[in-house]
Amino acid sequence: MIKQKITTALNGIITEYLESKGITESVNFTVEIPPKNIDADFATNAAMLIAKKVKTNPKVAAQEIIDVIFKKLPNLIEKAEIAGAGFINLHVKNNVLYTELKVILKERKKYGNMAANNKEKFLVEFVSANPTGPLHIGHGRGAAIGDSISRILKYLGYNVSKEYYLNDVGNQMLVLANSVEIRYKQLKGEKIEFPADHYQGDYIVNIAKRIIAEGKSFEEIDFRREAVKDILKTIEEDLKDFAVEFDNWFSETKIASVKDKEGKSEVDKACQYLLKKGDAYEKDDALWLASTKFGDDKDRVLKRSDGRYTYLASDVAYHKNKFERGFQKLVNLWGADHHGYVARIQACVQMLGFSKENLDIILYQLVSLVRDGQPVAMSTRSGEFTTLKSVVDEVGKDACRFFFLLRAPDSQLEFDLELAKKQSSENPVFYVQYVNARCSSIFKESKNRVDLTNDNEKVNFDLLNSKEERALIKQLAAFCDTLALSEKTMSPHHFTVYLIELADSYHKFYEKCRVLTDDSALACARLKLIEGVMIIIQTGLGLLGISSPDKM
Repeated sequence: MIKQKITTALNGIITEYLESKGITESVNFTVEIPPKNIDADFATNAAMLIAKKVKTNPKVAAQEIIDVIFKKLPNLIEKAEIAGAGFINLHVKNNVLYTELKVILKERKKYGNMAANNKEKFLVEFVSANPTGPLHIGHGRGAAIGDSISRILKYLGYNVSKEYYLNDVGNQMLVLANSVEIRYKQLKGEKIEFPADHYQGDYIVNIAKRIIAEGKSFEEIDFRREAVKDILKTIEEDLKDFAVEFDNWFSETKIASVKDKEGKSEVDKACQYLLKKGDAYEKDDALWLASTKFGDDKDRVLKRSDGRYTYLASDVAYHKNKFERGFQKLVNLWGADHHGYVARIQACVQMLGFSKENLDIILYQLVSLVRDGQPVAMSTRSGEFTTLKSVVDEVGKDACRFFFLLRAPDSQLEFDLELAKKQSSENPVFYVQYVNARCSSIFKESKNRVDLTNDNEKVNFDLLNSKEERALIKQLAAFCDTLALSEKTMSPHHFTVYLIELADSYHKFYEKCRVLTDDSALACARLKLIEGVMIIIQTGLGLLGISSPDKM
């Protein structure tokens, strides 16, 4: 939390400085860790922004701010200096670093947790693949992102529920049922041609075989229900193996087919609500959503002229249902191919009486597989495609999740299967996990060599004064900044970047600083430092749904 402390302190200094110049406006300055070639702990652009406000040279403003920093922050800042066109480089006192390390050692896996957030209820809806076949790797990326976002929000203290929306209504369900029925009849010996536009995979044949084995008569069989049952079971099992479990599975049937005493479904009532409000209108025997009023490029059909509702109508009712269940913030994860759908749903949320700020829609790009530098075919004419299960079985759950989270959701991702299996530092997940394993090994070795106290006040942290030790403590403290950034952007990829950088800092420390030295005071201090590393590595990997093995 060092960066946050500096930012807060600077904000007060800058506000007073501007007020002394008769300016009440604030400046949106940043405090960042400078590039590695810059000898400083942090850098701020505050003076450059202030200079524009007070119409002075940025270096003059920088020096005036530095003078105030030394007066007001003597216990925080060791040195401040002007760099470049007016940046201020800051060096924090060593004691600030040691204090933060003590906080980590004390709070452990609650470091950075903010229990005050627990009043706000989040609903994170992700995967939500149609129950028409097994999950493919695109669904896997959505699962890794959604589950990790949920873990991060929970860690930050929010009341979070994870939900899978089951699209079990509509034409695709009719096609699915018919696909299984035709395979059933073929297996029974009937000569029937299988339609090209039906579901082609072997899993359809397997469902039909299971139905036949149970011996039900044809009249007893509900092919739609049987197909959804098998496919949903497979999806649940694949997700569980991927360390993803949902708090709720919400069926579209509940809002589209279940009727109240008046014979109306939730979809009926949601559409009537919009019609009464004037946010929907009837035209050409159809019901239209007036979504252009809220930024959509054209109005959309809710109910066709033949009386059938569109997917949009179900989504309106579903989002209404979410808010009525008491969730204040909705997070939806969709594939990038749903980009054109965003404005429509945002319009719906506003029509329902909520701010579009209550809804975060995260779009994620597709995944491409490569092996030995060559693209891997993702699907075949027979309808078989690269399933999530097949990739997890090949490279393991941990590598699969880490690789899915290496890039921001809106960036395309190339998944190198051979790299993901390597037991070397080239593999980023191995590189990070190995830090925990190495630290664990040092602790085991230390038991007979160092009398390690549990009282951190008895540890001489002042001995941790080398460049590598300072850099490692700073990197540990950046955990809280990574939490804040992940929450702001709703992207867990910041943690894979952070953990790789932490592993870099640890390996540099390990190469230069012998832990189990003959100097017992120094050994004790360094053991406390690697204990802090283990806490942060394990917590960070846990937020990504990835294990922290103690030996590799």
